[in-house]
Amino acid sequence: MRASCVEELQVYQKALIAADAISAITGRFERAGDWELQRQLRAASGRVPAHIAEGFGQKTDRHFAYYLYIARGTTKEIRAHLSVAQLRLYITDAECSTHSERYDEIARMLTGLIRHLEREDRTSRG
Repeated sequence: MRASCVEELQVYQKALIAADAISAITGRFERAGDWELQRQLRAASGRVPAHIAEGFGQKTDRHFAYYLYIARGTTKEIRAHLSVAQLRLYITDAECSTHSERYDEIARMLTGLIRHLEREDRTSRG
């Protein structure tokens, strides 16, 4: 079955949930006066579902995969920001691990979808 809208993609749904979870923990950064890390982490977490959605709207599988590669790279950026937050003691080791594992799962799902799209390589997705 092919998804008729981006909201049907499980990876998109998980990325939205993960972004919401990141937003919930970054309030602590503000109390520490670290608005830049807060801004970067919130922005990066929002970019993952945004890139998936933008890619979904592209005409070809190859173009969709391109945006998924960007989204996958952003999951690595988020993990780096989480590590910084952990080192600065804004989040616990357990929180860092939980959120990192969530983004690892999203990255694996993106990789699977990319491989599928590269095999299909439809020139018209519409």
